[in-house]
Amino acid sequence: MSYTVHTVDTAPTAARDTLAQVAKAYGFLPNLMAVMAEAPALLEAYPAMIGLFNQTSLTPAERQLVLLTTSVENGCRYCVAAHTVIAAMQQVPNDVVRAIRNDQPILDVRLEAVRRLTSRIVAARGHLTPAETAAFLSAGYTQAQILEVVLGVGVKTLSNYANHVAETPLDAAFAHAAWTAAATTPASR
Repeated sequence: MSYTVHTVDTAPTAARDTLAQVAKAYGFLPNLMAVMAEAPALLEAYPAMIGLFNQTSLTPAERQLVLLTTSVENGCRYCVAAHTVIAAMQQVPNDVVRAIRNDQPILDVRLEAVRRLTSRIVAARGHLTPAETAAFLSAGYTQAQILEVVLGVGVKTLSNYANHVAETPLDAAFAHAAWTAAATTPASR
């Protein structure tokens, strides 16, 4: 089944204002949001949840690591490409982004702790071992930040799954960062 990539004019009435705000904020209407417009409640929930995630104590780079790692773990081609571009805009180092995209360790100990915790939360559906929790805390993070990572995983899983269901086409703005899931990601097993 093919989903409509809506415009402000073709979207359900309840989604039009949100789509117009998104287009204004981004300078274009991302296909993810255009597809989400089919379900206005989803379209409204997603940016609200992103806004809440952006209020956490995690740095912009750490937040992008959570979103990108979740997308890699969930095998979401659309979100990996989009967050590769956004991570560059947030000054996340290229080697860090490459490591996440290739499911490899990050040399920076703190950023690796974020990547590893995020990956485990997704893969284990939130069932962390005491050792996994301790490793994150020993990198200088807090218990509250574990829950903030859970928020990021939740919001990104929402968009990852929407993209899987809708087979959202990649926007031209993200095409140069296209990605295909490696055989090691859970989505491709």
